[in-house]
Amino acid sequence: MNLSLYFPKLLINLAILIPMCLPISLEAQWHQMSKEEYIKNHRNLAIKEMYENGIPASIKLAQAIIESGNGNSRLAREANNHFGVKCHGWNGDIINIDDDVLQECFRKYSDVEQSYRDHSLFLISRPRYSQLFELETTDYAGWANGLKQAGYATNPRYAEILIKTIEDFELYQYDVSKSEILASGKLTEEPLDPENIKDKTTSRPLASNRTLLVNNGRKYIFARKGDSFASLAQEFNIYSFQIWRYNNLDKRDKLKEGDMVYLEKKRNKAASPYHIVARGETMRAISQHYGIKLKKLYWYNRMNHGDEPHVGQALWMQQRKPIE
Repeated sequence: MNLSLYFPKLLINLAILIPMCLPISLEAQWHQMSKEEYIKNHRNLAIKEMYENGIPASIKLAQAIIESGNGNSRLAREANNHFGVKCHGWNGDIINIDDDVLQECFRKYSDVEQSYRDHSLFLISRPRYSQLFELETTDYAGWANGLKQAGYATNPRYAEILIKTIEDFELYQYDVSKSEILASGKLTEEPLDPENIKDKTTSRPLASNRTLLVNNGRKYIFARKGDSFASLAQEFNIYSFQIWRYNNLDKRDKLKEGDMVYLEKKRNKAASPYHIVARGETMRAISQHYGIKLKKLYWYNRMNHGDEPHVGQALWMQQRKPIE
């Protein structure tokens, strides 16, 4: 055999075959998920977020399916980002991908669960979505339309696409009504009496010697050393976001020992019609002291949010101050 003739032919054949084999090899490494597979793999995460943050599981799954292409998008595969959440206000890892603009910045997560949780916090922390949390957790159509109206997506058919995805794949079967969640000890508007609170999965004692107090008809406690939004949410079976919202705090704030912490929404009116401001008092401190909503306190007194009162100022606590 003339080897000098054989080897060139062999090299040519390999040059043709190797590129043909590469797509097969890469395809074998990455399995493209169907919608059904995505639902099966991620439905428990969506249900968990519904119980913990009040977002219907059907909505969560439908949004993830649409935004991540059933988990097959580059953003989902390389960054575990299943909701297309961008970098704004993010200090973690990032990934740059061409989207509406070239090399747009997106958040990168350590796992899919972190993506699901961060998406919940994204909705919870933005006032334009706050009305959605007043809806029943089985009202997926209301949520879909509410997301569109709040500007979640630019596609004019976004609500329609969400609803169709939910109905085509019967995602509504994973939704649980507020009353059922309430019975489990989560998503409670009126926190349960600590004597009767039971965890959904385990029976555990409450923190010892915790005193539940009432001010202006609203339940509150004094924070102890080491208390956090998360620990109090677990102890009283409410959401972390409810605690910082009820107390006009930011989710990044830390509780201090002795802080007055409301476990339910403050009232629209105080028991007293007026308050004379003392030195060092802030609008939030007065709101906490009387158990009145901070935004109402500002509205009654025709003040801009963030402004502080001056010493000796008479604040109106039950009705709007007359125009002077």
